[in-house]
Amino acid sequence: MKRILVSIKRVVDYNVRVRVKPDGSGVITDGVKMSINPFDEIALEEALRIKEKGLAEEVVVATIGPADCQQQLRTALAMGADRALHVLTDAAIEPPVAAKLLRKLVDKEQPILAILGKQAIDDDCSQTGQMLAALWGRPQATFASKVEINGDKASVTREVDAGLETLEVDLPAVITTDLRLNEPRYVKLPDIMKAKKKPLETLEAASLGVPLQSALQLLKFEAPAARSRGVMVKDAQELVDALKKKGLL
Repeated sequence: MKRILVSIKRVVDYNVRVRVKPDGSGVITDGVKMSINPFDEIALEEALRIKEKGLAEEVVVATIGPADCQQQLRTALAMGADRALHVLTDAAIEPPVAAKLLRKLVDKEQPILAILGKQAIDDDCSQTGQMLAALWGRPQATFASKVEINGDKASVTREVDAGLETLEVDLPAVITTDLRLNEPRYVKLPDIMKAKKKPLETLEAASLGVPLQSALQLLKFEAPAARSRGVMVKDAQELVDALKKKGLL
């Protein structure tokens, strides 16, 4: 079966103002709206469009995290995914561990494509897709702004400093998605109701044989410093003088 595996991550909704805990130990998530990482939502939309063109038969969505992540998996199923896989763990998952866990899911599902968002908006690492490709030993095409499937190959257009670059990769492959690839569909109430009947399989992270130890130690979280108030200047010379006074020129 031609199957596409899509990885999603539960993050603080992009419309919510992120607040740091008073003790600096992390970000406040209690009572905060959580959603699918926007780049991952784009990855899922692209997988669904590929399936709707008849180029894939099944879209499987997967996530790694605590029990609350099932809410985002149900949203993904409501968008149109056929099945969901939940790797259950309360541990903080860093990109190398996430890639190894996804590699286990790749072995299980044997997809023709693994599609991920290019990065998550909470840590901005932009590493998991590339690491998965390396562990899988398959080609990768990152920051995709256009994807076309032609038989056993994928043509991927990506934005680079000099303009646009088009890559052709053999399938199976890993693709990570950029913002301009598509606009995710709106989830309707009937789809939400149907999603409750779709299969959602839970796997204990420990059962996959991947050590979950963190390689990084987070010492403290701090909110960005408040911006100083702007100053109006009469002309360019006054601006230059002000910058020189501050030692910026």
